[in-house]
Amino acid sequence: MAKQIKTIGVLTSGGDAPGMNAAIRAVVRKSLANGLKVKGIKKGYMGLLNEEIIDMDRRSVSDIIQRGGTILGTARCMEFTTPEGQAKGAEICRKHGIDGMVVIGGDGSYRGAQKLSAQGINTVGIPGTIDLDISCTDYTIGFDTAINTAMEAIDKIRDTSSSHERVSIVEVMGRNAGYIALWCSIANGADDILLPEKYDYNEQRIIDNIIDNRKKGKTHHIIVNAEGIGHSTSMARRIEAATGLETRASILGYMQRGGSPTCKDRVYASMMGCYAADILAAGKTNRVVSYRNGQFVDYDIDEALAMKKNINEYMYEIARIL
Repeated sequence: MAKQIKTIGVLTSGGDAPGMNAAIRAVVRKSLANGLKVKGIKKGYMGLLNEEIIDMDRRSVSDIIQRGGTILGTARCMEFTTPEGQAKGAEICRKHGIDGMVVIGGDGSYRGAQKLSAQGINTVGIPGTIDLDISCTDYTIGFDTAINTAMEAIDKIRDTSSSHERVSIVEVMGRNAGYIALWCSIANGADDILLPEKYDYNEQRIIDNIIDNRKKGKTHHIIVNAEGIGHSTSMARRIEAATGLETRASILGYMQRGGSPTCKDRVYASMMGCYAADILAAGKTNRVVSYRNGQFVDYDIDEALAMKKNINEYMYEIARIL
């Protein structure tokens, strides 16, 4: 029998991503429309354990859809990875009348939601990460904004790289996932692409490619390097020494996590937030919202965490050719 929910909580966990505010807004307003009360938990699971809990209404989420980051704040919490911390979190939820929880974040956030569900708190996860590294979904909140931010930055770097006839290494975010680098390599027409899933650490091949292109008359060279490879500055020094060509490294860093979300991130995050609110209103638990094959769907968290994701081989070949 489905559990009847009266009050839900919403929190953001892990790294922030543009579009999280749109998801929060949708969860709050759809839950209120479903006749439920809503409480916001500040600073993720750390805020839950510290009881940083606030009441939320429609006005709480006014004028936030265009803002980057998350109005609830986010933090990592080692205490919540322990059984004692998880039991304490569930008890705090019951103390504040929270019987359902929406968690917006990545795989680590899902594991926390999974543990809350096991403690009797109905939970639903929403994928929020710029890395696109969640296996159960083709879309994660913030990815579209991040790749557009990186794409525009690389366009600007190309202008000055061309003017000075330089080699430019541009390092983008993504930890151990190369999706931002992959998409930007195609969108920016990069000359070389370095992905943690694919890179063979054959630096000589890159050097040979730079020299060959220069002989053919190409005056600049763009290398998109994923964060999981890193070491862009030292790589630039080695390439300059080997080629005799001025080489510069640009690490885009946290600018990719900020900024006003794109239309896609606002709309998809809103759809996911409404979907999550409806799942909880129906009394379901241990679910994660996903976008697969053009549709919004949901999976059991255990099933979602067991899925594997491989880099798109076709896109990788296209990036190398184009």
